[in-house]
Amino acid sequence: MLTRADLEAREEHFLATYATRSAQARRIYLEGEAETRTAFQKDRDRVLHTTAFRRLEAKTQVFLNPQGDHYRTRLTHTLEVQQVARSVALTLGLNETLAETMALAHDLGHPPFGHAGERLLDTLMAGEGGFNHNVQSRRIVTHLEDRYPNFPGLNLTLATLDGLNKHNRAGLGQPSLEAQVVDAADALAYTAHDLDDGLRSGLMTAEQLSDLPLWTELRARTGITSTALTSQQRRTLHRELLGWLITDLTETTAQHLQESGVQSPEEVRQHPHKLVAYSPAMRVLLTETGRFLRQNLYRHWQVEMQVEQADRVLKTLFGTFTRRPGLLPPRPQARIDVDGLPRAVCDHIAGMTDRYALDIYARLVPPLGR
Repeated sequence: MLTRADLEAREEHFLATYATRSAQARRIYLEGEAETRTAFQKDRDRVLHTTAFRRLEAKTQVFLNPQGDHYRTRLTHTLEVQQVARSVALTLGLNETLAETMALAHDLGHPPFGHAGERLLDTLMAGEGGFNHNVQSRRIVTHLEDRYPNFPGLNLTLATLDGLNKHNRAGLGQPSLEAQVVDAADALAYTAHDLDDGLRSGLMTAEQLSDLPLWTELRARTGITSTALTSQQRRTLHRELLGWLITDLTETTAQHLQESGVQSPEEVRQHPHKLVAYSPAMRVLLTETGRFLRQNLYRHWQVEMQVEQADRVLKTLFGTFTRRPGLLPPRPQARIDVDGLPRAVCDHIAGMTDRYALDIYARLVPPLGR
């Protein structure tokens, strides 16, 4: 049976010099480590068992969760980011368990209704510190998850927490390579699966994509030229796109690492630029694709209907709970004295799934005629 010391020794033998070692991991609150798991494995398992992680299953990615079972949710997006991050990290000799942990935790703070919900909560919390899902993810794992008697949150390692700190990095230097991989994997995954979901839903067509340079190259790679795609052809295109993006990201990053000469995690932090990146040509293709998705999917009138629904629901919930805090469940009520009423309400709403938010709204605003 392998012990933690054996696993740490394996890391020392197999990981690149610039990878993050679990043996060097530290936590905010002192506690003993597991006998048969590394510190990052322990972090990963703690994230997986949170209430916030389970709720991702019923939170919007692009399409409102009740709309169908075949579209990506925030949970399936998270799992796709995890898979990409592990693959890239393993190829580059990085600590794939740390990358996996960061990937699983990176979207814990997303509110219901996706980015529309995030924008609205940020507006509602103006003057109270605003709202950002990255900041909320860190807040969940350091304060809101109440699972242990000796410390708040999950007491994750500082390396994992640093990977969730995408803002206010003044004085902190660059993120670890594992964190940089997760950031790139996030963008990679949603670009690929939003194209796939857009086609699956019928809100976008292959004909609309015909002038998009990335799509033109993708069709040439697969030999699929039809504008009336079968389900199998759509899956083939999605699979090829994922492989193409992962290969470009991995090869370009490997070249950057070699040219930079970095030999340790400390040198990575001190480097003037992020080292995990796509090739210049791919960055252009992805920028154009992002612009296309904003114009043709994210601003599609049917998606905008969801945005309008989200605005009405969350404004009503926020206004009701701040006006009548006695309607809050016991746990958010208990945090009013700690965080103030607006933040306690914001935390409660941000933790809701799409379905729960819609259910509470329906109880507060019954349909006309009842």
